[in-house]
Amino acid sequence: MLTRTEPLTPKERRVDHVLVADMVKNGARVLDVGCGDGELLNLLAETRGVDGRGIEISQAGVNRCVAKGLAVIQGDADIDLANYPDDAFDYVILSQTLQATRRPRYVLEQMLRIGRHAVVSFPNFGHWKIRLKLLFRGRMPVTDNLPESWYETPNIHFCTIRDFVELAREIDVKMERAVALNARGWPVRWLAPWWLWNLFGQQAVFLLSRKK
Repeated sequence: MLTRTEPLTPKERRVDHVLVADMVKNGARVLDVGCGDGELLNLLAETRGVDGRGIEISQAGVNRCVAKGLAVIQGDADIDLANYPDDAFDYVILSQTLQATRRPRYVLEQMLRIGRHAVVSFPNFGHWKIRLKLLFRGRMPVTDNLPESWYETPNIHFCTIRDFVELAREIDVKMERAVALNARGWPVRWLAPWWLWNLFGQQAVFLLSRKK
């Protein structure tokens, strides 16, 4: 099977990737943790001119990134973030990977140690469709945003938007920006309360920083 190496067109790009890129300043030093096939790093390089690095646990993912000319190494976020020095990056990004880590709180704390900002996106397990499927079917849900069955999914720590907000408060970080996206990829109303985001947001993206 051929591996695609050319960049995606604007219409093909994931809406959460575009949103993450919008939170990153031009020319920033960026580490993408769990960078997958490197599409987000590519987007950041094209649109923000970042000095981008990546860490990916899958060797196949690393190979695809290297084939695109990206600076990506194989590593495990639960272990290897501890090897980076303080303030090594302007932004550390964890895109749709938080729920697959063994120690989410530790990973988030490490991100904010080695980066001045952290950008985190994740699927919201509190979305109303997931609630209804659990209520009426009594089975772990399969959705567009969570497509694998429970016995195949790499996700081991499902969380909701409210769960993440509480975690951010526990580790005392500043939430600079937050966006919840509905099933169509449209932002949930900005001034809506957290419970409404938790109910209608299919996924969320947060920009965090350390409190001074």
